[in-house]
Amino acid sequence: MSLFLAGLPLWVSGFLIVILPTAVAMGGPLLVRRWVALERLTLNNEVAGFKFAVVGVIYAVLLAFAIIIAWQRFDDAETAVVREAGAAATLYRLAAGPEPEAVETRRAIGRYLRLSIEKEWPRMAAESESREVTQALDALYAAAVRFAQTGSRQTAVLLAIFGQLDTMTQSRRHELELSFGIVPVMLWVILLFGAVLTIAFTFFFGNANLRAQILMTGILAAIVFMGLFVIVSVDHPFTGPVHIHSDPLQAVLDDLDRG
Repeated sequence: MSLFLAGLPLWVSGFLIVILPTAVAMGGPLLVRRWVALERLTLNNEVAGFKFAVVGVIYAVLLAFAIIIAWQRFDDAETAVVREAGAAATLYRLAAGPEPEAVETRRAIGRYLRLSIEKEWPRMAAESESREVTQALDALYAAAVRFAQTGSRQTAVLLAIFGQLDTMTQSRRHELELSFGIVPVMLWVILLFGAVLTIAFTFFFGNANLRAQILMTGILAAIVFMGLFVIVSVDHPFTGPVHIHSDPLQAVLDDLDRG
């Protein structure tokens, strides 16, 4: 569900996650007031107010924790892309030279970057990975091994080459892992169930001004659902309007083409 919502335009997902649930929540006090008299609800105010403060704080902490973790993991995915691009650029320069094996290695780097942009990014947006990119990475390793076997480079240079290859591999794997979603299903269940309970708690307060109570419920619901909206937007870092672009890889590829 989070993948579906994350893939929608922001205004559509905002309507489904924030506006529509908030409107439904604002109808809660009306329904409760139909069945329970104001005098009975007023008796709950003193005790329920203290309990609601505890419930609200607990849910606020949980929601804030989820938002921070989701944003940090989103930032981790962006950092992995930049790291992969930097490793590819460094590897290209380490493989400089007229030897056929060096030329083959540089071509393999360009092919890997091109396929990553054209094939991997759309696949990661759908929680998948590209077999072609995996094969391109295997071909890059094979080209680097043949280049190392020529003995035309010092050991330190060869170690640096395979170190950059390792960085590219780990960064890609990290990107693929995060593309499947940041927030686990259990946490989503707790966040949604907690949101419903927290908002429903306000229905049982008694306020002589019903409009004011409905407005307060709506404000609380909007804040809660906006927090969930933020989490949904970044839950899949490579999906939807709020996503990580392949610009760092494209910049390196353009630089290689100019070279």
